[in-house]
Amino acid sequence: MGCPGLGDRAMIPLPLHAIGRLPSPADNVAIAIRQIAAGTVVELDGRPHVLPHTVLEGHRIAVRPIGPGEPLLSWGLPFGHALTAIAPGGYVCNRSILEALAVRRLGIALPEEPNFEDYLVPFELDPATFVPGPTVAPAAARRYFQGYHRPGTRGVGTRNVIVILGTTSRTASFARQLAARLQPLARVFPQIDGIVAIAHTEGGGPDEPNNTVEVLRALAGFMVHPNVGAVLAVDYGHEPITNARLREFMVAQAYPLADVPHEFLSIRAGLAAALEEGAAIIRGWLPDIAANVRTPAPLSELRVALQCGGSDAFSGISGNPLAGAVVHEIIRHGGIGVLCETDEVAGAEAYLMKNVRDLSVARALLGKIADFRDRLAWHGITPESNPSGGNKLRGLYNITLKSLGAVHKKDPRTRVDHVIGYAEPLAAPGFYFMDSPGNDLEGIAGQVGAGCNLFLFVTGNG
Repeated sequence: MGCPGLGDRAMIPLPLHAIGRLPSPADNVAIAIRQIAAGTVVELDGRPHVLPHTVLEGHRIAVRPIGPGEPLLSWGLPFGHALTAIAPGGYVCNRSILEALAVRRLGIALPEEPNFEDYLVPFELDPATFVPGPTVAPAAARRYFQGYHRPGTRGVGTRNVIVILGTTSRTASFARQLAARLQPLARVFPQIDGIVAIAHTEGGGPDEPNNTVEVLRALAGFMVHPNVGAVLAVDYGHEPITNARLREFMVAQAYPLADVPHEFLSIRAGLAAALEEGAAIIRGWLPDIAANVRTPAPLSELRVALQCGGSDAFSGISGNPLAGAVVHEIIRHGGIGVLCETDEVAGAEAYLMKNVRDLSVARALLGKIADFRDRLAWHGITPESNPSGGNKLRGLYNITLKSLGAVHKKDPRTRVDHVIGYAEPLAAPGFYFMDSPGNDLEGIAGQVGAGCNLFLFVTGNG
């Protein structure tokens, strides 16, 4: 709608770029870049159209006629099929978005009925038509960052911390208490970035955890992480997962434990005595860890984790593509990028499969998604249970739209080279997909356990 007081100019239609964005030129719906009032006149499909409903920021409007049964496209890929004819300017809504908005006091009139239904069909890989993705062209000149070179195969750290690791949830509070007691010492040694506790919620029950392997991999990765100058692991000695079990796992899996200053402490003689013993161990490390200095390291030593949270409709056209472009540049320099959150790539398989190293990697990635669907089915749910109510308010109508935005943390030029399990160690350069839950903290823990030393976290929460 034009500005009041401008006479006939008030009805000059607004161009599309003034009110919306198309993730791809092939799309037939646009993302509203601000709330657009009902009655606004917009030029769409070469003609002026009056918007019949107020459209919320981040929500979608049709930009050309969409017939019943036709796909609705974002990033050139379908996220739904029209239930009825949708005219240009129509507020695109499915049933779940209308239900999610109905419980909020928005002060606007919403469409009474949905005009599209969700599209979520498992991707079917056709070996006959599969085309391997091209190798990412290497950068011509080396570039560097200042990092901490660690002994052996541990890599280069971006920080220099001393870690107090609660092996299970039973020693989480001990790790926090000891770290708090020693914080003044960290200020005495400014070369140390902190004395920090790793306190988690796993492995503290009486029975064998169903995620024992994942917990052990994460803990092992924490201990040898290149950001760790030294690590003290603490247990009681009788949990399902103990220090002894962790050490045996690390030896069997060839983690470079000998290359990091470490101790395993079991609380035997009471909390006070254990706190004194732990503090004495860490005080003994301080001079040596403080002597670590940053020196130039090639970008090939960066292992960059990609995460998003509080996502909105703009994440997939702003922050996520930017993060993907940064990681593409890191990979050109021989580094590593790691995407995770298996439930938030469901529905976006077609995008990922456009650039994959080979059939074995493609099958491995699709297999992780299929396994995740199976686990959800045990509980009577599907990937459509995601997104959250907050995601929907911010314009993510269904898991396909959420996933299509999320996977743009992988640049289209970047090839998927490797698929790994949760917290499995990173090895060869390239782009990785790591199997993980969609919960940000659990995904991040797995990426840290795998060895990521830098995070790019995109959020729609501001």
